[in-house]
Amino acid sequence: MEKDIINIIDKNRKISYEQSFSASMECTKLLANGKEQDEAKVRQIVIHILNAWERVPKETYAIWNDIIEAIGFYPYLESQKVYIEEKSLSDEIRISSFRSDYLEKTFMHKQQKQLSNILMQEKNVIASAPTSFGKSLLIEEIVASQIYKNIVIIQPTLALLDETRLKLKKYNQQYKIIVRTSQIPTEDKGNLFLLTAERVMEYDNLPHIDLLIIDEFYKLSLRRIDERADVLNNAFLKIINNYKSKFYLLGPNIDGITEGFSQRYNAVFFKSQFSLVDCNIEDLSGKFDNTKSQRSLDKDKLPVLFDLLDKLGNEQTLIYCSTPARARRFAKAYYEHLIENACQSIKEVPLVEWIEQNISPNWSLVKELRYGIAIHDGSLQKHIGASIIKYFNEGRLRCIFCTSTIIEGVNTSAKNVILYDGKKGGKEIDFFDYSNIKGRSGRMMEHYVGRVYNFVPIPKQESIIIDIPFYEQDREILTDEILVNINQKDVKKQVLDRYNRLYEIEPELLKIIKRNGTNVNGQMNIYYALERDVLTYKYNYIAWSQIPNWDKLNYVLEIAENNTFDFESKHGVFSVSQLARYIDMYRKNKNIMQIVRDIYDWKTKNIQKMDNIQKERYWDDAIETAFHIYRHWFQFTVPKTFRVVDSLQRYVCEKHSRKAGSYSYFVQQLENDFLEENLSILTEYGIPNDTIRLIAKYIPKDLEEEDVIIYIKKNIKRISSGLLQYEIDRLRQCL
Repeated sequence: MEKDIINIIDKNRKISYEQSFSASMECTKLLANGKEQDEAKVRQIVIHILNAWERVPKETYAIWNDIIEAIGFYPYLESQKVYIEEKSLSDEIRISSFRSDYLEKTFMHKQQKQLSNILMQEKNVIASAPTSFGKSLLIEEIVASQIYKNIVIIQPTLALLDETRLKLKKYNQQYKIIVRTSQIPTEDKGNLFLLTAERVMEYDNLPHIDLLIIDEFYKLSLRRIDERADVLNNAFLKIINNYKSKFYLLGPNIDGITEGFSQRYNAVFFKSQFSLVDCNIEDLSGKFDNTKSQRSLDKDKLPVLFDLLDKLGNEQTLIYCSTPARARRFAKAYYEHLIENACQSIKEVPLVEWIEQNISPNWSLVKELRYGIAIHDGSLQKHIGASIIKYFNEGRLRCIFCTSTIIEGVNTSAKNVILYDGKKGGKEIDFFDYSNIKGRSGRMMEHYVGRVYNFVPIPKQESIIIDIPFYEQDREILTDEILVNINQKDVKKQVLDRYNRLYEIEPELLKIIKRNGTNVNGQMNIYYALERDVLTYKYNYIAWSQIPNWDKLNYVLEIAENNTFDFESKHGVFSVSQLARYIDMYRKNKNIMQIVRDIYDWKTKNIQKMDNIQKERYWDDAIETAFHIYRHWFQFTVPKTFRVVDSLQRYVCEKHSRKAGSYSYFVQQLENDFLEENLSILTEYGIPNDTIRLIAKYIPKDLEEEDVIIYIKKNIKRISSGLLQYEIDRLRQCL
C-alpha cells in the first residue's frame, strides 16, 4: 500500500486534495496500529510528501503537520519548508521538548532525542543508526553540554577529524582543541583530543580522560579485515583500562556486537533504522553480463553510465568505483565524452588555478574540474580532497568518481549514488558495504529522496554482527598485538598460553613493544637485528641523531622490511633502496613535485615523441603515484617505522652501555613536511604546504603552535596579500 501511495506522490505533477487526504488517512491508520514496522512505512511516505511539499494542497498541510509531529520529525517541523502557522501553547510545549538543551535553534527527531537522553545520563553507549540519523550531531551536543572535561574523539581519517574540528571550534572558550601529539593539554579548561587511533597510542601524557568517542566503530572488527583494527582496539584498551572512561561508539547499519560485551561494560546498545531521508533504487544490473571479463564489461557499462550522468545533468552524483585507478580512468573518460558532445564547461573553482601553478596544468583533474567532475581517493593531498568535498556540497561540482574513502573517510551526501563496481579493492562488497554506499544518497533538508542506481547485483542481505576482538578473544583471529595489551585479569582461557608466552619477554622490552602497537614478531625480529649489530661497525648506523645519511636510512629500512612494512601492495614503491631514494629526495627538496618529475622522467625516458594525450597520461600517472607515496609512505608508514626502531635501539644501546641514537627529530621533520615546528600545525588544519612556506616570513618564529593560529587570524589581511584566491579561501575556512 505504501508503495502505491509513494508512486502517486512521486509521479503526479500536482497532488490533488483527495490524493493528499487519502494518503494522510492511510498514515493515520498505520500509526494507530502502534507497530514499529507500520510507523516506518509512515516515515517513508512522509519523506516523499516533504520532497513534494510544493505540490501538496495547502488545505492538507495541517493534517500532514500532525503526522510529521506524530512520527517525531521535529527538525522538519521547525524548518522553513514545513511549519505550523498558529501554534497553541500545548503545541509549543510539546515541540520544545524536542529542542536540544545545549545546541541553539536545534530540534531533534524522536529517536535522536531518546539517544541524546541516554548519553546525557553519562551511560556507555553503542549506537547503530543510518547515516542520516544524526549520530554525529550528538557529539557536538555532548561537547556543548560540558558534562565531560577531557574527551578523546577517534575517527578513521584526518579529513573526518578536520571536519569535526571545524564544527567544534566554536567551543574553544570551553575546550582546548588538540589535533597533534605535540600539543600539551591545559588544566584551565577542558580538552578535546581529535586523534586517529595511531596518535592516541603515541600520546604519552594524556590527562584523565572522561569520555572516549569512536566514530565508525565497526573498524574494531578483525573479521572485516581492516589493517588498522589492531591499533584501534589498543587505543580503546589504553583509554578504558587507564581511566575507566565512559564511551560512545557510533556506526551505521549494525545488527549486533560480540555477545556479552554490553554487559561487561554496562553499555546500552541503541539500534535504530530511523531516517530523515529515503532513496529510490533502480536496478540496472540486469543489462550487463557479469560473466564477461572486466574490460569487456566496462565497454558495455560505460556508455550506460555516461548516458545516465548526462540525463542527471547538474544533480549531485557520486559514482562508486572499486579502486583509485578505475575512479580516475572513468572520470577522465567522462570528461572526454562531454568534450565529444560539445558540452559547456561550468564556472571555474579556485582550486584549478592553484593546481596549475603548484602541481601541473597537465594534470587531467584540472580539465575535469572545469566540467564539474572530480575524483576522490585516499592518495589525494588532504586540502585537495577537502576542497573537492566542499565544492560538491555547495553544488559547484556535479559528480565525483570515488572509492570507499568517501563512504568511510568524509561526510558528504548526494542526490544520486551510482554503484558502478561491486568490489572494494579486490574483495566483493557485502551487504554492509552496500548499505553504507547507499546511505550517501539523500541529504536532510535538501534531498529528501535520493536515488541509487545499481550497475551490479545487490549483495545478499545478512545480519551484521561486529566482533570486538579484545573482548571476544577468538584464538583463530586475535592478534598478538591486541592480546599483549589486554589486562591479565581479562584474558580468557583459550588464549592464556599465548598470553603467558608473550609475557616471557623481558618486562622493559615488552613495555616498549606494547606502546609501539605494531606486529610483535616483527618488533622482536628488529630487536634481534639490533642486538646482532650494536657491537659491530653497524653501531654507527644505529646510534644516529638529527637527519640520517643514505647508509643509515637504508639500514633502518632494511631491518624493518617485512617486520613493520612490506612491498606486497607496493603503494608506488618496490624496494628499500627506491624508498630511501625518495625520502632523501623529499628531504632535500621539501616538495613532492620533485618526485613527480622524477617519476615522469623515468616513465618517459625511452619515448622519442609524445603527443599531448600521452604527456597528460604520464603526468597523471606520475602525480598520482607521487601523491600515494606521500600519503602512504611519508605521512604514515615511514614515521611509524622509525619510531618503532628508535624505541628498540634506545633499549638495546642502554642494555649494552652504549650511547643511543635519537630519531625523533627526523621523524618530526618528515611528518611536518620539513616545515618550522610551530607552523606544522597548519598542515593539520588543511593549509597547503606551499602556502605555509609563503606565509612563514610573516610569522614570528618564537610563537607556540596555538599562538600561530591566533596570530594569523589577527593579521589575515597582511599575511594573505599576494596569495591565490584558493589559498586565501583555505586560510579563512580552516582557521
